[in-house]
Amino acid sequence: MKIVLLESLGVPEALLSECARPFVEAGHAFEAYPRDTDPQVQLRRAADADVIMLANMPLTGEVISGCKNLKFIDVAFTGVDHVDLAAAKAKDVVVSNAAGYSTQAVAELSLCMMLSLLRNVPQVGERCRTGGTKDGLVGSELRGKTVGIVGAGAIGTRTAQLCAAFGCEVLAYKRHVKGDEPGFMTFVSLDELLSRSDIVSLHCPLNDESRGMINGETIAKMKEGALLINAARGPVVDSRALADALNSGRLGGAGIDVFEMEPPVPRDHPLLHARNTIVTPHVAFATAESMEERCRIVFDNLKAWMEGAPVNRVL
Repeated sequence: MKIVLLESLGVPEALLSECARPFVEAGHAFEAYPRDTDPQVQLRRAADADVIMLANMPLTGEVISGCKNLKFIDVAFTGVDHVDLAAAKAKDVVVSNAAGYSTQAVAELSLCMMLSLLRNVPQVGERCRTGGTKDGLVGSELRGKTVGIVGAGAIGTRTAQLCAAFGCEVLAYKRHVKGDEPGFMTFVSLDELLSRSDIVSLHCPLNDESRGMINGETIAKMKEGALLINAARGPVVDSRALADALNSGRLGGAGIDVFEMEPPVPRDHPLLHARNTIVTPHVAFATAESMEERCRIVFDNLKAWMEGAPVNRVL
């Protein structure tokens, strides 16, 4: 078989070679390319591939349909909304993801943003560099706050666990509550979560239900001065409505790791200029440890698929 990696997995070459070696030694071809979002370039590289590997680069139906031998798409990412699943389904292509690789990484950055906003870290840092003091910037503790987790999957649950360890009351919302969820979360309706939470942290997938979930109407249900953290997907939030709420003082701050597009984010994006907003260019998932973990996961996915027992299957 021919295996084509269409973008870097962000790991040292030695680790990539180590993971690919068993497949090459078994007689399979393995080719790795730098990221290029041009569908025509992708088609040239993967036209005869049996397997495509990629991370969060868009993979269109045009590319999927044009790869005549394609049987398996191995996604080195948790979300798969950047892959045209309808086109994959039409070709009977199996799709797996790298579920679990970034659970700790995303949860930690979410906590980092909460703490930085509560303690005014960006502002006091600037004060310190310019000879100022803390006057007017004394912050608050995370302990005792009510944190609302929207999307209580693996990442949301880990974030909730960390918040509980800090002494927070943790509310949570998800579509299907099974009854065996951890006791450190109390499940409530979305409206109740928004109205009671001092901090709302988004960890839901992007789908028809969640797209635009945080908008002018739902922001109006949040507590005055509440904080919003988005380490989920950019389109879950109406950026203009959120920026307006931040600039008016309706909300107290935001930590934003994801936008409607992958970075670079346009310089005029409203959230880049909103009051008390920490922005990062989609880095929540990216640590040295998580990159190594996802590399191993995608090659384990490949092995399982070749053996006829796909794991982490989403299609």
